Amino acid sequence: MSSTTTVRSRARLTRDRPTWLIYLQLAIFATYLYGLSAALPLLRIEQGVSQAVAGLHGTAMAVGGVLSGIAMARVTAKIGRRRATWLGLITVSLGVVLVTVTTTLPVTLLGFGLASAGGSFTLYMGMSTLSDHHGAAGPAAINEANAVGVTVGIGVSYLISVLADTPLGWRTGILLTPVTTFLLLVLMGRVWVPAVPPVTDHPEPGPATAARVPYGWRFHVACVVLFCLVAMEFLFNLWAAKLLADQTDMSPAAAATGLTAFTAGIAVGRFTGGRLALRMDPAPLLTGALAVTLAGWAVFWLSTQPVVSYAGLALCGLGVAVQFPLGLSRVIAMAGGRPDQAGATAAVWASLAVGIGPFTLGALADGFGTRTAFLMVPLLIVCAFTGIALTARLERRPGPTAAPPLRPDRRR
Repeated sequence: MSSTTTVRSRARLTRDRPTWLIYLQLAIFATYLYGLSAALPLLRIEQGVSQAVAGLHGTAMAVGGVLSGIAMARVTAKIGRRRATWLGLITVSLGVVLVTVTTTLPVTLLGFGLASAGGSFTLYMGMSTLSDHHGAAGPAAINEANAVGVTVGIGVSYLISVLADTPLGWRTGILLTPVTTFLLLVLMGRVWVPAVPPVTDHPEPGPATAARVPYGWRFHVACVVLFCLVAMEFLFNLWAAKLLADQTDMSPAAAATGLTAFTAGIAVGRFTGGRLALRMDPAPLLTGALAVTLAGWAVFWLSTQPVVSYAGLALCGLGVAVQFPLGLSRVIAMAGGRPDQAGATAAVWASLAVGIGPFTLGALADGFGTRTAFLMVPLLIVCAFTGIALTARLERRPGPTAAPPLRPDRRR
């Protein structure tokens, strides 16, 4: 057994009030992410646009996330992680409200972009804080936080599919985001991770100091892997319902329930993955998850029966479950003790994936059909597997493959 595995076998996850606050913040983040994902096919019908044009909402999310990632380290250094996460949730709420008030394409694009920009702050600062706060149990905490979020996402995506056929409409469902943001701010706005006293003999590295120390190759490879993982998840989030409707002749509103099967698989996988992450190294766990996703994709892609398609989507969700949390954990771990900077960089890569992946699939679907376009999934799996294998090879090679570690950035 490797030393890393030995350390993980002794790690314990303590769920204190600050941890639960971040869990709940990410649950609200999930109401936006899964809510808008489930609503996009319905919004596209109301707007009367093509799949490629609808995919521009993913591009808007990417632009918002990239801009957020560029500003994240500086903003966090100035106002701290606590205010940055709350600023993110408020911005998410503003973006969601914009989507509810009109079907005008420029306004809905702006809403998606604002929500993504705010969501990046909440998500990546929350993940960095959990990693910093829980140490060796950080990957498990990140998995569990995402499990809580996706469990909420199951209910939201199902709620939207139900409300779509009622006088209330699907917009009522996504208004959960601003409502729950306000309630959580009132109830737990003063809770946060206790600050760690500064160490005088080693100054804290700020963004400028961290920028002078280049990242190693493993960090950049981990970022590419994260790109593939995020793009893959968003392909399912934004377009699985369309393929389900095409192959089973279900109505768009009924096919939106396919996202519920996908998120249910993610919920089960993340709760299970959190325990596995305490005992296993991320690389083999991530590789196994990719294999499960590939199997689920094959079932879903080949099926023409709703029940079988739901099973395939649930299996896909089970595999996708640990991919983003473990991918992000690896990026943070390979950043040389700079979790905030790693989170900001990860936000840029993930946002690019959100924009490029769904838009590319939408464009391919317009030209070749949604089924053919979904061949992007196994291609991304192969690329991610290759990146993980390359990273493992670099880890085994002697010599410097990463930047010298700095003291962890523990700004609160």
